[in-house]
Amino acid sequence: MPRFSALLESLSGADGAEIHLASDPDLEGAAALDQAGKGQLSFLEKDNALSKALSSTGASALLLPCNAELQQQATQLGIAWVALKDPRLGFAEALEQLYPEAKPAAGIHPTAVVDPSAQIGAGVHIGPRVVVGADVVIGADSTLHPGAVLYADVQLGAGCTIHANAVLHPGSRLGQGCVVNSNAVVGSEGFGFVPTASGWRKMPQTGQVVLEDLVEVGCGSTIDRPSVGETRIGAGTKIDNLVQVGHGVVTGKGCALASQVGIAGGARLGNGVILAGQVGVANRAVVGDRAIASSKSGIHGEIAAGEVVSGYPAIPNRLWLRCSAAFNKLPEMARTVRRLNEEKAGQ
Repeated sequence: MPRFSALLESLSGADGAEIHLASDPDLEGAAALDQAGKGQLSFLEKDNALSKALSSTGASALLLPCNAELQQQATQLGIAWVALKDPRLGFAEALEQLYPEAKPAAGIHPTAVVDPSAQIGAGVHIGPRVVVGADVVIGADSTLHPGAVLYADVQLGAGCTIHANAVLHPGSRLGQGCVVNSNAVVGSEGFGFVPTASGWRKMPQTGQVVLEDLVEVGCGSTIDRPSVGETRIGAGTKIDNLVQVGHGVVTGKGCALASQVGIAGGARLGNGVILAGQVGVANRAVVGDRAIASSKSGIHGEIAAGEVVSGYPAIPNRLWLRCSAAFNKLPEMARTVRRLNEEKAGQ
């Protein structure tokens, strides 16, 4: 149960920041501003929709933006606070301190099946009913939770976490610090079939999937291997739940793919690309660095670096907003056109 002042020592933006300690409360946990009670930490960003909840919050301590009005309000309420350039980042750091992750002890559970040829690094935890195939390499301090399956020739870098019932298919390569969440599948066969007169002929999928350092894969997501070559996910990329990444896709570093994104085979994403929920990316489409696609967009062809797109097919966001504003007027416009045509026909 750390005191607020002690917690501040672990926040990267708190050094030299403005701090107000009406008291120095003991913190038992954290909560959203409108749900926080005594002994809990919360945070507020500038222009946050919860700013109205500040007057009624029960939080004992706050991480606030550099906003004099919010700071004065918190002071009048007798709440301890610190002003941070990025309160959300500070809250993430605080949560790590308030809720430290329990790391399982190193060792191999008696029910796990580990091939004798597997190389297991120091400090690795292999949980119940895990299966580790031939020639697998598991880096130091990695954790395999119950029911995880690593097929032959899988390699994990140091500090990886494979959650319950995740599956890594043959040849998959994971860098350091990767996280694969429950029921995700890495390296599954790509959807490759050749049409023939007698039906579909399967194209063998002999390639591999490579996850660079610090990639995270959400629950139920799938990343397919190609017929030849590799599917590569760039370092630091974060993939949400229920995302489909097709065979031969390559992403740059630091991308973010929200839930139900679908990326067809051979597509290319640059660095820092953000795809919101249910975005579809067509086969061999190219998305430039730092481009953003809003929810349900359909990307075909090429999106320029830094472009923000919306709609199906995806067009620049500002144009899409103007088009959307006109949708409700289409019935009226249609009636006007019919009337004008009738008047013209009667002349």
